[in-house]
Order: sequence, then C-alpha cells, then structure tokens
Amino acid sequence: MQLRYSFRLDPTPGQRIALSRAFGCARVVFNDAIATRRTAYLAGEKVPTDAALSKALTEAKKIPEREWLNEVSAPVLQQALADANRASRNFFDSLSGKRKGRKVGAPRFRSRRNSKQSIRFTANAHFRVLDNGCLRLPKIGEVPVRWSRVLPSTPSSVTVILDAAGRYHASFVVKVGERELPTTESQVGIDLGLTDFAVLSDGTKIPAPRLGRKAAAKLRTAQKELARRQKGSANRAKSVRKVAKAHARVGDTRRDWLHKLSTTIIRENQAVYVEDLAVSSLARTRLARSVLDAGWAKFAMMLEYKAKLHGRTFGKVNRWFPSTRMCSECGVIGEKKPLSVRSWTCMCGAAHDRDVNAARNILAAGRADSPTPVETMSDFGLPEQLSMKQEPAGNAA
Repeated sequence: MQLRYSFRLDPTPGQRIALSRAFGCARVVFNDAIATRRTAYLAGEKVPTDAALSKALTEAKKIPEREWLNEVSAPVLQQALADANRASRNFFDSLSGKRKGRKVGAPRFRSRRNSKQSIRFTANAHFRVLDNGCLRLPKIGEVPVRWSRVLPSTPSSVTVILDAAGRYHASFVVKVGERELPTTESQVGIDLGLTDFAVLSDGTKIPAPRLGRKAAAKLRTAQKELARRQKGSANRAKSVRKVAKAHARVGDTRRDWLHKLSTTIIRENQAVYVEDLAVSSLARTRLARSVLDAGWAKFAMMLEYKAKLHGRTFGKVNRWFPSTRMCSECGVIGEKKPLSVRSWTCMCGAAHDRDVNAARNILAAGRADSPTPVETMSDFGLPEQLSMKQEPAGNAA
C-alpha cells in the first residue's frame, strides 16, 4: 500500500526563487500541451500523442523563446507534461464512456495566480533525503525539512507544494506493508450528523467541533480588511495572505481532529461501517456550510485506508437504506421523520434515540453486506503505534 507523508519545508530566499522558477516552467509546459491538444481537437485534426508532445518539448528547449526551460530539472517538466496528458485522456475517456463515474470536464489552463503551485520529482530526478535532514532537489539545492517522523521506506517520488498561506511542503510517496493490530470483538456502526459529528452504535455521541463556525469571526474580520485594500497594492497582498492563513489554520485543525478520531475508532473496533452519504449533493443545500465544515467525506476516507492498512474490516451502507425509519429491534420500517424528531417509539414498544437507532441499523446492514466474516478470535501481540498523519497516496501535483 502506498501512503503519502507530508512535511514542512524551510527554503532559503534563493531556493524560493528557484522553486518559483520551477513552478512557472512546469505551468508553461502544462499549458502548452493543453493548448496544442485543444487546437488540434477543435480543428478536427488528429490529437498529438504523448510521444509527440514529449518530442515537441525537447525541441522547444532549443528555441530562444523557450530556452529558459533548461534552467529547471528535466523530470519536473516531464511530470508536468504527464499531468497534461492524463487530464486530456481522462476527458476523452469520459466523453466516450470508457471512464466510469462522474463526467470529467475539459482540462483547464494553470494560472500563475492560482493559490496552490506544485512540482513533482520522481526517482529518475535523483532527489535525495540527506543525513543532515535536508532534501536535495536538482537545480534547487539542499532544502531544510521539518521532520516529525521517519519515512518507513525509500520514497518513490516527492511533490513540492506552495499553498495559499505561503507555506512550502514536501509530500513523499512511500510503500508500506500491512500493520495488523490485535483482533478485537468490537464492531461499530457510525451515523454521521451535524449536531453530533458521529453517533456510534454503542450509544457513544461525539460532538461536532464546528471549527469553521468558531473561526468565523476572525475570518470575517480578515476578509473585511481584504475588501478595503486597493487591488494590486502590497497591503492587499498581505491581507490575502492573512485570509489564507486563517483558512489554513482551520483546515489543519480539522484534519488533525479527524485523524485522531479515525485512529481511535480503527484501533478499538474490528469492523467499522458508515453510511455512504452524498456529500456533494448536500453541499448544494442550505446546510452547505455546516456539511463542509464537518468533513464527512474526509473522515470516511481516513477510516477506509486505515482499516485496510491495519487489517480491519470497513464497509459503506447504501445511502438509500432507511436507517432512521427502521426499528433496530423489530425491523419494521416506519414513516419518514423530520429532523426535529430526535426520539420516537416503535409500535413494538421499543423507544429509540434517532441517531443511535440509525447507527445500530447501519451496523446490522454492514454486517449483512460484508463479503468476508470478521475475525474475532486471534492475537497478534502488542498493538503498534498507529500514525495519525498518513494519507493515501494520490496525485498532488
């Protein structure tokens, strides 16, 4: 299994200039490839192949208008070209129906004003993690890293990211083996909500932190200050950075909270089941701010990959399953219940808390849908330390 480990970088002023140059060159290569494919497609001509675009990039370095591309490591440009090729391929596969799922739009040009910039170094770029704690990047130098833990294996690639708050990060992709935890007999169903972030089938209720709501006053003040600044001024740039830092602080706190909660649940339960919520649809309703502040999708993703990493069972229950309307005692499905109804009594006489009943039904449905039985009678020794800062690997560029 591949995981992504992220660390803060502290580049020197000269290295910041070199990174800015690399971001710009990668952006130009990406945009050139998208423009070439788009022009050919609109003209009804054959779209250039990946090999043709790679050859065109090599030739572009020889002409005066693009010779500054040689100032950047070649693998960085090749990775930008690969990203453009993948974006175009996903678009055409989506049009033809070859790619399943949600429709993919046409790739868009990257802007220098984008709040996030990134470049990727693969193994053939010969980046190295040095003994002195620095990360050596070709044509950039030895960049100091704020290490918080040791990488479990040699990274296959590293993505250098500049976020909207002006922070630099190094995101390493490493391969890790399964780290099984001692088997436990406990299994849990989870009902996600807004007042209580998670209600477990054993009756435990975890209040929602509402981090975005709590930081709303500071965010509002920073955004009002930004609105008063003159466009193009140095003070406006400072205000933009201040707003970005406020948002980043909320995002970092939410991510840390979700990591800790998901780690605890995976460590204490052999099987975990959640409801497959349509977060993107709920984000278009009047509850959008609260839904996005909760971070349900991120939480479910964390549970899924941590369960896979540590030998646990994870499952999602169909979103149309009537978990709220069904009695967890007799199985009778009642009428629809508005959100104002927090408790109810079934005709069988069972009194239910709305959310606890839903969590119990999710657990029962997850057990029924589980393709493999859950092991509950073995011992793997002492539990390992379960990292709370790992992320499943993906394309961060």
